[in-house]
Amino acid sequence: MQRQEQIKTWLAGLWAGEDFSLAAASADASFRRYFRARRGDGKSFVIMDAPPANEDCRPWLHVQRLFHAAGVHVPEVLAEDLERGFLLLSDLGDQTYLQALTAENAGPLYGDAISALVDIQLASRPGMLPDYDHALLRRELDLFPEWFLARHHGIALDADDRRAIDEVFGRIIATNLAEPKVYVHRDYHSRNLMRIDGAGNPGIIDFQDAVYGPISYDMVSLLKDAYVEWDEDIALDWLIRYWEQARRAGLPVAGDFGEFYRSYEWMGVQRHVKVLGIFARLWHRDGKDGYLKDLPLVARYLRKACERYAELSPLRHLLDRVEDKVTVLGYTLDQRDL
Repeated sequence: MQRQEQIKTWLAGLWAGEDFSLAAASADASFRRYFRARRGDGKSFVIMDAPPANEDCRPWLHVQRLFHAAGVHVPEVLAEDLERGFLLLSDLGDQTYLQALTAENAGPLYGDAISALVDIQLASRPGMLPDYDHALLRRELDLFPEWFLARHHGIALDADDRRAIDEVFGRIIATNLAEPKVYVHRDYHSRNLMRIDGAGNPGIIDFQDAVYGPISYDMVSLLKDAYVEWDEDIALDWLIRYWEQARRAGLPVAGDFGEFYRSYEWMGVQRHVKVLGIFARLWHRDGKDGYLKDLPLVARYLRKACERYAELSPLRHLLDRVEDKVTVLGYTLDQRDL
């Protein structure tokens, strides 16, 4: 409440003599919160509240400038108070892709999202964002054994398990690092894309963790979304459309779609291993249980990829233990049915 009063005082200074109201808009998995301010003249704005002790607005501002220069629709910065952690932003509305998507509009909405992603990737330059390097990829993967396996499921890994998981993590990282590098939003999915009527769709938010990394990453976030699932043939069609558009634009995607698809699949494995760890940590460390319901879909994406590539079998065996399954003559069965 103290932060909210500080925001009101800040806005009163910016809008001297203007009447306005302030209401909570949303929060995310970090310490950031968002408020929507409505002025008496009918205009609405969004305030990012990022307590400086926990959050730093500067990475968000840096990526905002890069993405804005790429020509995509990100919030405009209208005022800032970095000392207190306040940003006044243009309002991109309150309808996310997740809320807006239907079977009828999904094609056009995803087409817009793919076009915006290509624009972001075309603007990429090395040295502008942190590298999605070996150390970061590995730190993310390590969340899986610590938080998803050990803390969430009580599965302790022995020495043989550790060796197997180290080997498979090494293969995953090597495949990820072999991809061409571009700007990576890192959470380019239905909760961070806003449906906007008219030009400029989609609005893009929550990009402060952007990096310079594998070109397939954001398509994994988009099509293997933790919050909405599409039939694989539909997702594959969208992926092919992205690949074709990226090639026409001169982006460094593999010339053979099969090669690109394998990279995409293995990038998905890295992301889903990470996400399982993050969602478990949000519950066990931070007391946020809102993501627990999304664990099964993420685990299902991971299992499907692991079943397609024999090199990933150590991960599949760990999922079997989590889900109380056993493989008999090549078929995965639930032990409770045996």
